[in-house]
Amino acid sequence: MSAQGDPRLLIARPLTAADFAPYGDVLDASGAPDKIINQGMCGRFHDRAKLDFDADGRAGISIFQAEPRGLPVSLDMVERHPLGAQAFLPLSRDPFLVIVAPDEDGTPGTPLAFVTAPGQGVNYHRNTWHGVLAPLHAPGQFAVVDRIGAGENLQEFHFAAPFCVALHPDDTRGALKRP
Repeated sequence: MSAQGDPRLLIARPLTAADFAPYGDVLDASGAPDKIINQGMCGRFHDRAKLDFDADGRAGISIFQAEPRGLPVSLDMVERHPLGAQAFLPLSRDPFLVIVAPDEDGTPGTPLAFVTAPGQGVNYHRNTWHGVLAPLHAPGQFAVVDRIGAGENLQEFHFAAPFCVALHPDDTRGALKRP
C-alpha cells in the first residue's frame, strides 16, 4: 500500500492470514488448538505451513541471526526461491517486517509491507518474491525451515529505484516498542 500518491512509499500494515494468503502462510497459535496432546497439557496447532520442495531437496532447520532494522527502511532488492518454500519463526516475541511482491511475468510487482504481531511467523510459498529478513528488535534470532539440496534456489531482483517502507503514523500495535 502506498501513501498519499507516492508510489515508492510503502506503509507496513498488520500481518493477517487473509492478506498474506497469496504469498504464504501466517504461522501462529490463533484460534483453538487442533488437538490436545501430552496428557492434556499441550495444544497442537497442526500443519500450519505448506512446505513445498522440489524432488531433489529436503526440509532443513537453520538458525539465523539478523541485525535489527530501523524504520523507515529502504527496499531496493527482493528475492525468491524457485525450488522450495521458506519459513521464518522468530525465537523471541518481537515483531518483524515482512515484505512480499506479486510476480508479474517473472519480475516482482509493487511490494506490500507487513509487521508481525508477537508470536507470528511466516512461510513464503515457493517462488514468492520477498524482502530479506528484517527484525525490528534484537536479538533477531529465527528458526528457518527451508530447502536443503543441490541446485540454484535463489533469485534476486534489484529495483531501479528503491521503495521506502514506513509504519503508519497512527500505528497502534507499537511495532517499534518491545512487547
